[in-house]
Amino acid sequence: MNICICGLGLIGGSLAKAVKAKTAHTVYGVDRDAAVAATALSDGAIDKIAKRNDLADCELIILALYPRAAVEFVRDHLADFRPDAILLDTCGIKREVMDGIRRATAGTSLRFIGGHPMAGIEKSGFSAAFATLFEGASMILCTEACRDERAVKTVGDLCRALGFARITISTAEHHDKVIAFTSQLAHVVSAAYIAGQYATKHAGFSAGSFRDMTRVARLNPEMWTELFFENRENLSDVIGELIENLGKFKTALDSGDAAGMHTLLKESNERKIRSENL
Repeated sequence: MNICICGLGLIGGSLAKAVKAKTAHTVYGVDRDAAVAATALSDGAIDKIAKRNDLADCELIILALYPRAAVEFVRDHLADFRPDAILLDTCGIKREVMDGIRRATAGTSLRFIGGHPMAGIEKSGFSAAFATLFEGASMILCTEACRDERAVKTVGDLCRALGFARITISTAEHHDKVIAFTSQLAHVVSAAYIAGQYATKHAGFSAGSFRDMTRVARLNPEMWTELFFENRENLSDVIGELIENLGKFKTALDSGDAAGMHTLLKESNERKIRSENL
């Protein structure tokens, strides 16, 4: 196929590098920063910097953009796409993106699948991208907007070729509820934790636990603010649940309830063990 990757940051850049390293597909690339696209071309991550008229040559368009930018790109280039092209986004939230793109493509023969690669690191940008980012990872596909099984198979086959070990089919609504807990809440907790009074006074007192808890506090504020607010109801719900659970630990400490603390820790240990088997 000819594949156009729109947005060459960490995810888009890694997808481009993975496609080039692991498949025989031709990769077109476009980025709002011309210097980034030029670097991707010189690095061999893409075969060509895509111009507007090149989109008609591409069977698959991957939207590795922020949520609102992904929807706007589709709206702005609707007439430029190959009529039967497959559109795949990689945004971290699905309902708002999928609703926007479905409205934009209504009445066309374009085939749209919502995607979310469950892979990433605490760094961003093309300079941080690497071809093996997705090895062993899960790819979530929200297929409710696509009735073409061949398109779903095409995307699934590509994902497996890039190293994804698991394809998870979901609805946009379910995705956003679960991702609020498994991804967005982790970033909120890490950001809140690093705001503590000893965060800059830990030299000689920290090890793996501190590094693990603060790793994702190093983030892209622009992107994560947009992701949080596009999914704010679900994220607010899981933050409230966390506050309630933290309150149980504080209550046990403040009341001197060692037995209660032991029960809370025992239950959390058991839940962690069960979660490892999912």
